[in-house]
Amino acid sequence: MTNGQTEQVVERRTGTQDMIDKLLAERKEMLALYWHVAGLEPLTKETPVGDHLQEFCQVLVDYIAFGHFEVYDRIGSGKERRGAVVSVAEKIYPRILDTTDVSVSFNDKYDESDHELNLEDLSRDLSQMGEVLATRIELEDQLIEVMLQR
Repeated sequence: MTNGQTEQVVERRTGTQDMIDKLLAERKEMLALYWHVAGLEPLTKETPVGDHLQEFCQVLVDYIAFGHFEVYDRIGSGKERRGAVVSVAEKIYPRILDTTDVSVSFNDKYDESDHELNLEDLSRDLSQMGEVLATRIELEDQLIEVMLQR
């Protein structure tokens, strides 16, 4: 391997590590907000959930978008050359899309920017969201593991 090729490999690996670090930071922030909102139960009109819920929705959307537009777009556009990474991504991507759909629906329901906030189903929806997030994290971790292999 020439010096230029070695530099390219190091640069790609650094880029991969930076992308993973950002994904994990986004995930950590989203989970902290999720647990904060879920911890506000019992949810009533008197519970100051609105601002916290809005912040969670925003960070949730940012986290979901980062996964799609940074991680999966990189793989889908052919920038990822390692076959093992592409193989895992192809295997898990349909399930990742399912978690995205549920997350976007949650955001649409609880983002009060265009409608009044209704907390009637929030406890149930937060429980479902927790399950969806656990699934997504498990799937992402499979991809991260193979991406970190040298």
